[in-house]
Amino acid sequence: MPASPITTPTPLPPHTDVLIVGAGPVGLTLAASLRQLGVDHVLIDRDTGVRTGSRAAALQPRSLEYLDRIGVAEHLVAAGEWGRGFRVHDRERTLLHASYGDLDTPYPYVLLASQQTTEEHLLRRLGKLGGGVHRGHRFLGCTPDFPGVSAVIADPDGLLRSVSARYLVGCDGLHSAVRTAAAIGFPGEAPEQLFALADVRLDAGASGLGEDDTTFFLSSAGMLLLSPLADGQHRIVTPAAPGSTAPDAADIERLISERGPAEAQIRVTAMMNASTYRVQERVAERFRAGPVFLAGDAAHTHSPAGGQGMNTGIQDAGNLAWKLHAVLTGAAPAELLDSYHDERHPVASELVAFTSQFARIATLRDPAAGQRRNDLLAAAAATSGIVDWVAAKLAQLDISYAREPDCDSLRVGDRISPLTVPQADLRWTLALPDRSEPKDGRQWDTALSVCHVPGLRTPLLVRPDGYLAAHGVPAEPAEVLSRLAQHLPLPVPSTR
Repeated sequence: MPASPITTPTPLPPHTDVLIVGAGPVGLTLAASLRQLGVDHVLIDRDTGVRTGSRAAALQPRSLEYLDRIGVAEHLVAAGEWGRGFRVHDRERTLLHASYGDLDTPYPYVLLASQQTTEEHLLRRLGKLGGGVHRGHRFLGCTPDFPGVSAVIADPDGLLRSVSARYLVGCDGLHSAVRTAAAIGFPGEAPEQLFALADVRLDAGASGLGEDDTTFFLSSAGMLLLSPLADGQHRIVTPAAPGSTAPDAADIERLISERGPAEAQIRVTAMMNASTYRVQERVAERFRAGPVFLAGDAAHTHSPAGGQGMNTGIQDAGNLAWKLHAVLTGAAPAELLDSYHDERHPVASELVAFTSQFARIATLRDPAAGQRRNDLLAAAAATSGIVDWVAAKLAQLDISYAREPDCDSLRVGDRISPLTVPQADLRWTLALPDRSEPKDGRQWDTALSVCHVPGLRTPLLVRPDGYLAAHGVPAEPAEVLSRLAQHLPLPVPSTR
């Protein structure tokens, strides 16, 4: 699909409810969500169009569940390829195979689609909703303008513009100007390890390329990631020596021969792009500073192991969008917005720790330590429940905002599978036990959808982002709506 030409033809408005800086996947997800909810916003980006190339190359099931709520998932699924799961290999045998096939989701696969493709579909959806992007606009800074901020923006001609916004959201990446303007710290590490990345077309001859899973090969020569992409391409990622330049076709063939499938004779037939990069492992000290919020790489950055980064940012946007809408419309107190940091910061911190540990284990250089690692992985894979846990974690279906200890029953803050309670765009959903004719998808109110679920034991109230707000609520929709504030994830009052 060619890049959409959608932009905002009107001049930059001087006032808005939400100013979003950065029109990558996170900013576009937030903008489309707010537009669908009817929230006035402005989306700016310093680039003049969608950036080409793969970069992030996988959408996890949890992200697809949210993108379904804003009308994007169906078209993305049609444009991408399905990956069956995730595999760890020692060149001769599979050590661990985490299949997505049995996951409790309408999307039991990892969708292989480039970041460019994801952005194009989000942009197209935003355009259909009547929104767009102010391209070529650079955020320079902001000052307090009670109760929000006044942002200074340079337009494509270099002229300075001022936009007064009730809320400002930085979706502007690793070197976020919004984060800097808000004086939010970004602590963490920048490991010395250099990685080489290449997107290529491969010919494996009679040996074939083996499995279609994203596969980490762990050998004494070093780690190598081989992942299928859409359009018959593959992504190669491997540690590189200090000072290395972007690999060429001969380099990739040598690395695959040394670190990849032991018996395969693989040839590179086309180089699509290649680069080197260093991983940074950082989490912003705060995801909110007054009227300023951070999302995506502006809030957290980490190893790309497992294809988690873009997906986490998309879910940041999904968590924040409905809360901004609720506060701006007066349906919820301003304190609701504190729950954005409270819910998403722990997710990012855990993710950085997980991907960091995985990357360090995968890049062990000592052969004896590497062999012990491989033996432990094989033993773990044979242990009941481990592979299922890995699959759910990589698919991001295990994320929960519950405050109560883990137990066998549903907790407030747990994800509700769309296979259990059908999703209803960005409305709240009241799921009722099936005691009458099923009415799945029936709209009761612009803010609430009611559905009847066979086998449900108690009424459930599900948030617009798919997490449980309450169970055992009244079966009368009007009564649920009147008490909605009781089920918001508001800060717990201090006992001091």
